[in-house]
Amino acid sequence: MNEHTNRNRIIIRTSIIGIIANMLLAGFKAIIGTATNSIAIVMDALNNLSDALSSIITIVGTRLAGKAPDRDHPLGHGRYEDLTAMVISVIVLYAGITALQESIKNILHPEKPSYTTISLVIIGAAIVVKMLLGRYVKSVGIKVNSNSLVASGSDALFDSIISISTLVAAGIYIVAGVSLEAYLGAFIAAFIIKAGIDMLRETISKILGERADSSLTNEIKNAITEIEGIYGAYDLLLHNYGPNTVIGEVHIEVPDTYTASMIDNLTREIQEKIYKRYGIAIATVGVYSMNTNDDKALEVKSDITRLVMSEEFVLQMHGFYLDEEKALMIFDIIVDFKAPDRTLVRDNIIKKIKDRYPDYEVRITLDLDISD
Repeated sequence: MNEHTNRNRIIIRTSIIGIIANMLLAGFKAIIGTATNSIAIVMDALNNLSDALSSIITIVGTRLAGKAPDRDHPLGHGRYEDLTAMVISVIVLYAGITALQESIKNILHPEKPSYTTISLVIIGAAIVVKMLLGRYVKSVGIKVNSNSLVASGSDALFDSIISISTLVAAGIYIVAGVSLEAYLGAFIAAFIIKAGIDMLRETISKILGERADSSLTNEIKNAITEIEGIYGAYDLLLHNYGPNTVIGEVHIEVPDTYTASMIDNLTREIQEKIYKRYGIAIATVGVYSMNTNDDKALEVKSDITRLVMSEEFVLQMHGFYLDEEKALMIFDIIVDFKAPDRTLVRDNIIKKIKDRYPDYEVRITLDLDISD
């Protein structure tokens, strides 16, 4: 059994446990809530039902994401997990809106609850079950790198807190005769709505493409520059096609004396090292040529670097090369997204360099701030 297949089986097994537990909890709470006229408990039962449905969709998404690559989808189907997470967030949001409507009705037309000892005992037991389930699901999600399981586990832990508040409301009613059921139901509904919105926002962000974690990108670039003959690694871009499929591209800086054969060997070493260490396939390695035998070029580079980095919004300059035969200097800059006009920043730099070095053509590539 390969690692990918084993991961999918763990996710499905954990989701099935979640389905069974949430269905049982939803059934018990629905019965208790109806018998005691407790809208808060009924809303809590609805929340458990939506959790069970989410687990079912997680299973479907995992099955679809586990399909082998084909001609139309050569990088696999891993992004199905993000799409199913979006469906889950919509379901959670709908459940919250429905719950809020019911709570408002009960605020306007209240009914007094009537608790029994057995109902309170069952609610207490449900809290324990939900806490244990949440810890278990979240830990498995972290272990197998499943965002859907981590989210489900976190949601279950928070559900247990909501159930505790339901138990507190019951205690207040029994002791003081003050019914907070409808208001607590509205609070639970508001939380469900917020959770749905947060999940939807997070999922959309992932589908759009998020900035890679800075600690990871810095580690990868450091690992690349550890290879003898590479003097810099820049413009690292990671494309995420699912939990087990990440494709990368990077630029490296090497001396201008290197041959195609030497660069080819470096490229292969980078690909092998990064895949073994991080499981990331570096598909493209771009090359910056570095002046090594021209003292004037090194002096000009130092001067240009000071000029460029003194400009507001410039985050980085790299890939500098001076071609004396063509009277050409070329390099890349990264300009902060906060700049009102990134192109204008580049144009201003070109003008200042031309004023200082009028005999040279200046070409500056405006790179995106894609990774730290």
